[in-house]
Amino acid sequence: MSTLRLVLFDMDDVLCAYDWPGRICDLARLSGRAESEIVAGIWHSGFENLADTGQITSQAYVAGFAQRLGVPFSRADWLANRAACLTPWPAMLELVRSISRQAEIAILTNNNHLIIEEIDMLFPALRPLFGPRILSSAELGLQKPDPAAYLAALDRLGFRPGETLFTDDRSENVEGAITAGLHGHVHSGPDGLRARIAELGLLIPG
Repeated sequence: MSTLRLVLFDMDDVLCAYDWPGRICDLARLSGRAESEIVAGIWHSGFENLADTGQITSQAYVAGFAQRLGVPFSRADWLANRAACLTPWPAMLELVRSISRQAEIAILTNNNHLIIEEIDMLFPALRPLFGPRILSSAELGLQKPDPAAYLAALDRLGFRPGETLFTDDRSENVEGAITAGLHGHVHSGPDGLRARIAELGLLIPG
């Protein structure tokens, strides 16, 4: 009998495609700045890390984002830009639905407060599947692949590491989960995840 009780998912590039290059291209078009300047000012400056670890509020995050772009940029503008680069993967969402009939499901994503506040607008397919079990690193104050991030998430969700499978497209994040005592799987598509779950004793219909 399987001891697997929870499957914990990353979001971007697991449940949906995240077109980060396309997002940067759009920000460059909107701001008139070079893509390299935008990446340096927002992603390589430590600013996104502050947001993803919950050290700044959503309001301060949007204001800081606009400042680094050098143009007026509202919360609605940020959401439109972020939503445009997110494409749900129907096959994965259907697999999630099948898994939920045999185990609990949840999300742990490295993201800022704004993502969770607006997840129903950005990715409306998630809430009917996951309910309130959508956690961000900003809520926890910890980021993957820090093993403490997974343990904090499981403490909040009410599960133990040994009964949890974590899947992410980044191998370093999976390694962090394994270090924390979880089962791990590097995401490569629905078939690979289904096979990994079967290894842990649950057979999910194809």
